[in-house]
Amino acid sequence: MVNRREFIGIAAGAGAALALAPELLHAHESSAALGPAQRVVQAPPKVESLIQRAIPSTGEMLPAVGVGVAKETDHAAMKNILKVLLDNGARVVDGLAGGGEEGALMAANELGMRDKFFWTTALSGPHPRPSTEPRPPKVDARAVRAQIEAQLANFKVPKTDLVMVGAYAASIDPAYLGVMREMKKEKRVRYIGVHHLALPPNSTWPAFGDLEAIMRNEAVDFVATDYHVGDRRVEQEILPLAHERKIGFMAHFVFDRGRLFKRASGTPLPEWAAEFDAKTWAQFFLKYVVSHPAVTAARTGTTKAAHMLDNIGGGIGRLPNEAMRKRMAEFVDSLPPGR
Repeated sequence: MVNRREFIGIAAGAGAALALAPELLHAHESSAALGPAQRVVQAPPKVESLIQRAIPSTGEMLPAVGVGVAKETDHAAMKNILKVLLDNGARVVDGLAGGGEEGALMAANELGMRDKFFWTTALSGPHPRPSTEPRPPKVDARAVRAQIEAQLANFKVPKTDLVMVGAYAASIDPAYLGVMREMKKEKRVRYIGVHHLALPPNSTWPAFGDLEAIMRNEAVDFVATDYHVGDRRVEQEILPLAHERKIGFMAHFVFDRGRLFKRASGTPLPEWAAEFDAKTWAQFFLKYVVSHPAVTAARTGTTKAAHMLDNIGGGIGRLPNEAMRKRMAEFVDSLPPGR
């Protein structure tokens, strides 16, 4: 698979200046061995702000682009990624997948920045299984609370920002959301939500499982699931429902686990991408997601600060309108299928 480091050199306009704070340019060029196409030759005279979106349940503003932290990220790289986030107006650190939450918290503590981020953490629960198999036994509410308390103690924090549990677990056992609501009232958890791993189009199971039912019947602050320009199924029911029910939506796998870069490999970035300030393929893909009005934040997975800088550009400047979004989708649909 073509990785981002290789691919940035392919995309037209990849050598153009990203909208970065000037003081970051020297720091990150010297901290990573970047190829010529990734280096920023000159800082722009004006730095635009990262787009902010309101969390529907409270109105709190949240930067539209964040990071999903991975366990394999080395410590120095993690610290650089966190610096990039804050120095460019981003602060969402998502630990739902990738196993890098503990490393990110350690790095944030060393930097003295822990309280400046918006932390998302996962509550473990049973995974979906065929209806022919017996349902897992009911969970003890005390065990659910103990799991959250253990996370808070392990991370040495009195509270966390967002706790999410899998949609399947929440649908079969009310103890999960029940405990989460209690801890929200106690101000140990600021927001609660459910996440779901979307099933492929050829699956015999519904793509979003129990997510839609939970959104219709439960009071939650956030939902999170797959959304990228190559898979737009959430636009049919999930995103309109999130808007209607005033639920924040966090987009996961916005690059289709890297497959979008592979699909676009060898294809120049369209000239018309400049109409919405996309200078690289990463920004092209991200701007499609962020431009949907029901999207609160997009999680981008990366282990490199240079890539995080690129990703943040996907939340800066102009966004595509509806006609342009249709053009983007048609263009991506014309690319070779992902594998």
